[in-house]
Amino acid sequence: MNGTRLRLRVAPGSRRPGIAGKHGDGWKVRVSPPAEDGRANDAVVALLIETLALPKGAVTIVSGHATRDKIVAVDGIDPAEADRRLAERSTTR
Repeated sequence: MNGTRLRLRVAPGSRRPGIAGKHGDGWKVRVSPPAEDGRANDAVVALLIETLALPKGAVTIVSGHATRDKIVAVDGIDPAEADRRLAERSTTR
């Protein structure tokens, strides 16, 4: 099975959730829920599942649970395809 890891910079509490664009060697992601009780993390996982058109359970946060900088494991997609799909949905194309 294909898989990849993505670096994310998360902006919780955003008015306009979505993929904001590239951030260094990773992606900037905006989510509406605040960083309380794991709600922002749950929103990040849900956003990536929807954006990358993956089944539930295909995205897992592996590092950075309590910080804005996160690494997520994504099953079922290779790095190039993940970048392509994120770029298509980015607000800063």
